[in-house]
Amino acid sequence: MKLLIVAVGQRVPDWAQTAYDDYAKRFPPELKVELKAVKTEPRGSKTLETLYAAERERIEAAIPRGTRIVALDERGTPLTTKALAVRLKDWQLGGDDVALVIGGPDGLDPAFRQAAHERIRLSDLTLPHAMVRVLLIEQLYRAWSVNAGHPYHRE
Repeated sequence: MKLLIVAVGQRVPDWAQTAYDDYAKRFPPELKVELKAVKTEPRGSKTLETLYAAERERIEAAIPRGTRIVALDERGTPLTTKALAVRLKDWQLGGDDVALVIGGPDGLDPAFRQAAHERIRLSDLTLPHAMVRVLLIEQLYRAWSVNAGHPYHRE
């Protein structure tokens, strides 16, 4: 199974990339994690609908057919670490690859969000995009560690 993190925005600070890379290399071979960064549409004087459409097109192009889509959304289902571990196990048992999608500065296109198989919320706080990548991969690693009985997650 592969976890694909699709994130709108191509540049993140070095600290965020270093942290992301550190967690990404910890996953076992049977659970591959890949990051696909897609270009943010330049804001300028474009309408929100135009911005959403351009970013949605890039996001959809980055996700292979047959992949389960999980949108990160402030209105999504809140999860504890244990609940995310259960979700991860369910995704693994389902056998499909999973794309976790992080929107751009204005979030995700509402129709894309609605069409996603799931919508989850990482936090009640508003987080910088670079921090979302790090928090997401850390929590995915923590969820894996819960399921694997690995000592990373302690209760």
